[in-house]
Amino acid sequence: MEKLSLALKCSKLLRKLTYYRKHGSESTERQISTRCTHIRLCVCRMMEVEVGLHNVLLVRSEGIYSAIGNQCTHYGAPLSKGVLSGHRVRCPWHGACFNIQTGDLEEYPGMDCLPLPCVYVVACVSVRDGVLSFSVSAGSASLVCAETLRQENFGGRIIMVTRDNLLPYDKTRLSKVNYPNSVSSAKFPGFSRNPVCRIPDFLLIPFLFWCPGKDLENVKMLETPEDARQIHVACMGCHIVIVGTSFVGMEVASYMTDKASSITVIGSSELPYQKTLGPEIGKVTMMMLAEKDVAFYMNDNVSEVRGENGKVKEVVLKSGTVIPADVLIVGIGVIPNSEFLQGTPIAMDSKSSVIVDKCMRTNVLEVFCGGDLATFPLTMAKDQRVNIGHWQMAQAHGRVAALNMLNIPTELNSVPYYWTVLLGKNIRYTGYGEGYTDIVVKGKVEEQKFLAFYIKDDEVIAAASLNYDPAVSAVAERFAAGNTITKKEAEYVATHIPLSHCKHIIIFSPGRQTDTSTHGHTL
Repeated sequence: MEKLSLALKCSKLLRKLTYYRKHGSESTERQISTRCTHIRLCVCRMMEVEVGLHNVLLVRSEGIYSAIGNQCTHYGAPLSKGVLSGHRVRCPWHGACFNIQTGDLEEYPGMDCLPLPCVYVVACVSVRDGVLSFSVSAGSASLVCAETLRQENFGGRIIMVTRDNLLPYDKTRLSKVNYPNSVSSAKFPGFSRNPVCRIPDFLLIPFLFWCPGKDLENVKMLETPEDARQIHVACMGCHIVIVGTSFVGMEVASYMTDKASSITVIGSSELPYQKTLGPEIGKVTMMMLAEKDVAFYMNDNVSEVRGENGKVKEVVLKSGTVIPADVLIVGIGVIPNSEFLQGTPIAMDSKSSVIVDKCMRTNVLEVFCGGDLATFPLTMAKDQRVNIGHWQMAQAHGRVAALNMLNIPTELNSVPYYWTVLLGKNIRYTGYGEGYTDIVVKGKVEEQKFLAFYIKDDEVIAAASLNYDPAVSAVAERFAAGNTITKKEAEYVATHIPLSHCKHIIIFSPGRQTDTSTHGHTL
């Protein structure tokens, strides 16, 4: 009732504002406009405003007002459409979090903090010279590690050793965004290409794709911007075959739908994304691409690549099917590039991933590891050791490692958050759903508008959505707070909470100041 009353007041004031703009004085107009803004903030707690040429997010939290930049520094999403929880706002697109009072980046992906309007900062940096920090690779974990070291006033040398000939860049854009021109190097002053963080954050290399004909021309893998450029040029107007039905394979197929003459996707499982998003969502992604004339051969593998004049001509499957091909693109996973660690004291698991604790420390003093190579305890999975090869988690690894290098005790508590882009539509996912036994769905998967909860032991362990923003970000905030969503609560959301309130599906932790209704759901 309180919110309704405020909304009615705001409506009356807006009518007055319209009148005074025509007939009244500027001072009266300013007073009414200011009052409208205050009431709107009381109702919604966040709102977007224009200040000169700047897009600003006004926030009210616990009676305190603050103003920060409204565009997420990752892909530019409007944070006004995100999820506000306590003193931070979570991006509705990819889950980055920012402190609403300082603009600081508190959860990845992303690199930069948010701007604060009309604030001037003068930094005095104390330098600790003579201390060498060393990093193998220029991946996202290494980049954030180096950035964090500098933010914390580390003045020693930082050297990155990498096989790439580019400065660090956002590799997720290689398959998710319009490549070949989608990648630019990170803005990181002082980087040079000369071949430093005691953190071996090693790049991964693709699974070894072996079969007769693998060395023919136009057998491609997507690892670098140059690979993306070559794939783009080679596939225009051609018959292409893609091996792999997870992120890279499906995203490349999506990108090529209006460029290649024909697209065929080969998958070893029954459905795309089966191990990550599950069969329910895998089925709808397959349907989306099939509607664009993408052909699928599932439960099959490549046995031979036949060529003519040194170039790919056709692909032979284990089932005996022969598919004409001008280009073969392989996107079937990664294995750790950790061979050089064999025989060293650094502990690794059976899959050759480096074992670390929550501070990203290995078993060897002063040696840290992060990124795709690390297997680490995941807090939200009750400290189960996991290996998660996603951009956001690697960035979190880099920050935690850097702080612990500087003797600032910090543990990894990030919640996994990733996304895939198919035909311009984003499927978002948060949590760790391995071993889920049930799924609760709000909406209809086949209509490409849904929110799915993955259930294990009567608790939600992950969530995914399509066209349901920012619901996944709301779930991620609940996970980050360390609070449980029960199966019963998920079923209530699926059957009772209207679409217009999907960003408010989370039951906040006890004692937090929120406006609640029946069953404690924020409406």
